[in-house]
Order: sequence, then structure tokens, then C-alpha cells
Amino acid sequence: MTKKDSEALSQSKVQLEQTKKVFRKWKQAKPKDLDQKFHKEHVAEFKKMDCLTCANCCKTTSPIFRDADIRRIAKHLRIKESQLIQNYLKMDEESDYVLQKSPCVFLGADNKCDIYEVRPLACREYPHTDRKNMYQILELTAENTLICPAVARIVKTITEKT
Repeated sequence: MTKKDSEALSQSKVQLEQTKKVFRKWKQAKPKDLDQKFHKEHVAEFKKMDCLTCANCCKTTSPIFRDADIRRIAKHLRIKESQLIQNYLKMDEESDYVLQKSPCVFLGADNKCDIYEVRPLACREYPHTDRKNMYQILELTAENTLICPAVARIVKTITEKT
């Protein structure tokens, strides 16, 4: 992780409660331009951000593995679905399959994903800052500011302009 990324995450920890307060207002108001603001900053940030310098999401969290993800990954690895589940996954308190441990077992030393082309949908969509109806996932986005420096910078930029 770069120094700039570490600074973004540190600053985000300090600002989390303020971010949540702003997001609660947005969730109630449902601003019509919220998606546009996030999408604009998402595009700008990911023109600069190289996820391979960080991979904090893969090092610290687990995506949800849907049945389709499990089938696709097991086929790719040429193992049975039950073997994938037994070796790498566990059921969480919400009855979703997640990784047994972090960092992700499929994360290489070079921060590249060994199953990138068949990775779970949750990984493909992360960090979710380019979704429609952002007001629906503002709580998740606030939490993601502690994980992803790009999200921290996106949120900082948007909240400072508001």
C-alpha cells in the first residue's frame, strides 16, 4: 500500500462518524444527483488508482460467494463445489458463504488474483461506487472508506463539495 493510500485510510477513520452523519441525511433526502456525483468521482479516482499497489480489500475482507460463483470457481479449479466450500469457505451469521480466513487464499504475492477471470460477483463489483441508487448502500460505502483508499478519497471529495 502506498503512503498516499495509508493516509487516505487513516483520515477516513477520523472522519467516519461525520461521513455517516452526512450519509444518513442523503439516505433520507435521496438526492437526484448522488449517483452522478459518485460515478464521476469513481471514474476520476480509478484513472489514478492502481489496485495492485494496495489490495487491502483482498487482504482484510471476504466477498460473498453466491452459488453461481462457487460453481464457476470450482469448475475453473477443476474441483468439486463441495471441495471448494470445505477447503476455502464458511457460512457466516447471515447464511452467506465467505472465505474462512483473510487474506484471500486466491491473492498472489504480487497482489494479483489467481482466479481473476472467474472471481466472485462481489469482487467484480467492488468497491460499489459506480452503482445505481447509491443512497441504498451508503452505510456499506461508509464502511468501505476504512478498507479502500479509493473509496475514502471518493467520499472525501464528494462530502467536501456538499
